Amino acid sequence: MMTGHRQAGSRDAKWRAAGIPLLLLGLASLVGCQGVSAGSHSQQPTGSLALGSGSLAFGSVTAGNSKTLTVAATNSGTASVTISSASVSTQYFSLTAPGLPMVIGAGGSTNLTIKFTPNAAGAFNATVAIASDASNGVMNLSLTGNGTSAAVGQLALSPTSEDFGSVTVGSRQPQTVTLTNTGGASVNISQASISGAGFQLMGITAPLTLQASESTTFTVAFAPPQTGQASGTVTITSDGANPTLTMGLSGTGTAAVGQLAATPATLGVGSVVVGNSGTASGSLTASGANVTVTAANTNNSAFSVSLSLPVTIPAGQSIPFTVVFSPQTTGAASATLTFTSTAQPSTTTETLTGKGTSAPTHSVNLSWKASTSQNISGYNIYRALYVNSCGSFSRINPLLNTGTLYTDSSVIDGTSYCYAATAVDSGNAESGYSNIVSNLQIPGQ
Repeated sequence: MMTGHRQAGSRDAKWRAAGIPLLLLGLASLVGCQGVSAGSHSQQPTGSLALGSGSLAFGSVTAGNSKTLTVAATNSGTASVTISSASVSTQYFSLTAPGLPMVIGAGGSTNLTIKFTPNAAGAFNATVAIASDASNGVMNLSLTGNGTSAAVGQLALSPTSEDFGSVTVGSRQPQTVTLTNTGGASVNISQASISGAGFQLMGITAPLTLQASESTTFTVAFAPPQTGQASGTVTITSDGANPTLTMGLSGTGTAAVGQLAATPATLGVGSVVVGNSGTASGSLTASGANVTVTAANTNNSAFSVSLSLPVTIPAGQSIPFTVVFSPQTTGAASATLTFTSTAQPSTTTETLTGKGTSAPTHSVNLSWKASTSQNISGYNIYRALYVNSCGSFSRINPLLNTGTLYTDSSVIDGTSYCYAATAVDSGNAESGYSNIVSNLQIPGQ
C-alpha cells in the first residue's frame, strides 16, 4: 500500500505538471466557444496627463511688474482627466488660467498660464504641484525668475580691459575708452582714478552725470618709466547698479632701439690719378635712440674711412665722415663700407665707387689779355667738364695768378674741358667770367 500510494502520488504530480497548461488552453477555448466579448475582461478607460515642459524660466522682471508664460497640458489617455488643483510653493508665482477644477477630454489639451510677479530684486524659484485624477497623479512644474530693481543706471566700459603690448621707454601709447550708461536711469560718477606705474588717465573729470544710454570717452595711456612688465587699473565710482567699475591695464616697457643710416647710399669719389688720393664726404644719422659707432671698414684697400672711433651720435643728429680713394691701378673700382654700431641692425652699409686714371700726359696752356681796369691784383682761372655743354666751373689756381699765363697740368686724357678767367682788384672784388673756351679736348693716351 505504501508503494502504491507513492505511485499514485507520482501520477498525481504528473497530472498537475501537464494538466495546468491543458486546463488553461481548454479554458481559453471555452471562452471562445461561449462568445464572451474581449471587452468584458480589458482594462477600464483611464486618462494620462503630460506637460509640454517640465520647467518655465521667466528671465528678468522688474520688481512690481508681472510676466506670464504658458505650458501645454495634454491628456493622452482614453478617458477624460479632471485637474482639481495647482499648488504653488511661493506667492510670487500663480496659476491664472484656466479656472480649477477643469476637465480635459481624452486626447485633448489646454494651456496652463503662470504669472511671475517679483516684489524685489533677486532670484526666485518655485514648484507648481498639479493634482488630477489622471493615472500618473500629481505632476510638478519647476519655475524660475529674476527680479530686478526698477529703472536703475548701470555703467559699462569698452574695451573692458587694455593690453598696450610693448612700448619703448620714453614714449607714450594712448588708447580711447568709451564709458556708457546701459541702464534706464541716470548715473552720477563721483570718482575716476587710475593706478599702476606708467599708466595715465585723461579726458574725464568727476563729478559727472551720464543719462540713460548716454556715453562719454576718455583716454588711457601707457608711458613706461622703465623696462619690464607693468599692470594697472582704471576705477570708476558711481551710484549705478555697479558702483565700482574697473578696467584692467597691462603693458611692457622696452628699451629704446636706435637706427643708423649712412647717406648717400652710394658715395662716388670720382676719377683719381693712380698714386694720388681723392676724397668724398658722407654722413651718419641716428634715430630712435643714441647710437655708438664702434667700427668702420671697407672690403677694398683702395678705399679708407676718416672717422674718429668710437663715436656716439645723439638721436636725431648726424656726423660727417670722409672716404679716401687711393687707386693703385687704373680702371673702375668699388667697395662696401660697413659701419658697426649699437643700432638695430648692428651693421650699416654704403657703396663706394671711384676710378683710377693714368697720370696725365697733356697740359693746357692758357693766356689772356690783361684787364684795363684800375687796381687789378691778379686773375683766377676756372675749369668745367664739357659733356654736350659746359658744366659747373671750379677754380683751379691755388693762389691768385698775377700774370696773364697759366698752365693746367691736372687734366685727364681723353676728357673735354671749358675754361674762363676773372680779374680780381685790390679790394678782392672779382669780375665776371671772360670769354669761355669751350669743348677743349684732351687727347687720349
